[in-house]
Amino acid sequence: MARFFSVFYTIFCFTLGVLAAPVTVRGQESAATPPSKVERKNRAPVARDLLKLTLPKAVEAKLKNGLTVLIVEDRRAPFVSVQLHVGGAGGLFEPAGLTGVAGITAQMLREGTKSKNSIQLAEAIERLGASIGASSSFGSSDTVLSASGLSDNFDDWMALAFEMLLQPSFAADELEKLKQRLRVQLREQRGNANFLLSERFNRAVYGDHPAANVSVSAESLDRLSQDALRQWHRERYAPQYSILGIAGDVRAKDLIAKLEKRLAGWKKTELKPALPRHPQPAGGRKVFLVHRPNSVQTAVSLGNIAIDRRSADYLPMVVMNDVIGGGASSRLFLNLREEKGYTYGVYSDFTALRYPGPWRAGGNMRSEVTEGAMTEFFNEIRRIRDEPVPAKELEESKRSIVAGFALSLEQPSRALSFAITRKIYGLPADYWDSYPAKIAAVTVADVQRVARKYLDPDKLQIAAVGDAGKITAVLEKYGAVEVYDSNGAVMTSGKP
Repeated sequence: MARFFSVFYTIFCFTLGVLAAPVTVRGQESAATPPSKVERKNRAPVARDLLKLTLPKAVEAKLKNGLTVLIVEDRRAPFVSVQLHVGGAGGLFEPAGLTGVAGITAQMLREGTKSKNSIQLAEAIERLGASIGASSSFGSSDTVLSASGLSDNFDDWMALAFEMLLQPSFAADELEKLKQRLRVQLREQRGNANFLLSERFNRAVYGDHPAANVSVSAESLDRLSQDALRQWHRERYAPQYSILGIAGDVRAKDLIAKLEKRLAGWKKTELKPALPRHPQPAGGRKVFLVHRPNSVQTAVSLGNIAIDRRSADYLPMVVMNDVIGGGASSRLFLNLREEKGYTYGVYSDFTALRYPGPWRAGGNMRSEVTEGAMTEFFNEIRRIRDEPVPAKELEESKRSIVAGFALSLEQPSRALSFAITRKIYGLPADYWDSYPAKIAAVTVADVQRVARKYLDPDKLQIAAVGDAGKITAVLEKYGAVEVYDSNGAVMTSGKP
């Protein structure tokens, strides 16, 4: 118990130290951004020692059918979480003309099995107090089935999850109902600025790579039949490239024996998924505008392809991104929201999977301040490239990252996610144990190096959604503007 409170106090100090620390944001190219007007007393206890953690180790086993099993035992609560990553069944591998087949196949797992229709299945899940669902996002290499519930009836709800996984009915009437719901969604999302922004930005950075897709198309939806879903399920739902993770109130030794017996009917296939060609960073700056008549806001994303998850630059990118736009104490947030009042929120992030994804910054702002916001985006990007991050600011960012990581470990499901991530990407066995030390070792030079390498202002792809009549002239300062309508078609005149 004493050790628990010692660790908790250390995490508490890390967190309070970050929240209480003063952050000074200095300008570039224009008048200096004044320091934050939020008063920070800086009196919280701050632990300066490196936070040392030892994550709970997952028990690993491989079943006879090739399925990898990871089990994290945690008996603090009578609860179990499950994640099954079906490798090779994600949207990344969808054939041309069948966009959405991976995601719709996953959704249909809940719409009935060979012995239960959708209502009976939903009632059985509810009766057990469990949660079971499946999804496959565009650009993902996996379909993920997630389940959770109490440990006292774990065998019962897990049996339902396996039934959904291995014996889906893909009933024609349920498929048509789902397609009807999706058709309504397709129409509605054309009025959503954030969807339009995501669609245009992904097209800009990924080009013809499958990750450019963010939604099923109406044409593809019409072609998705029972046979197409059954074929995808039969060919792609294979155990040999899949990972089953289980965390919570279980005993690994007993559970592995049960899984071997219960999943004996899930046989290996000939599947050998091959990744598409990696996307490449754009070589020059381009501007893409989706015209949304009478819009009073502009939504903006700007970025370019950066790194994959195995890159040696991953940890420096984590720190660099946190400094510039990773949260409410980042430079972009303090500048564009707190000081300038342009937006309610502005952030940056980056995607790093089996293939390189983009670093991206963006937010929504009033149309009349689009010009000022764009200026400050570029100011902050140039500043983190051209000026070394002050040591104090860097230290605060690193403590914040480590504190957030440490606090997340209170959830067994998060520890399980870390174990699965390590397995998927082939990371070293001690990767997460040494994560705090590796973050702490990131230097000022590391941050500036990755900023210069991946945040080139002259190669950023800029996507915006707003009233073209109000913001085209602003965007033209950054390059020739391609204008699209809300259906994704080029407006040949280039004007609304």
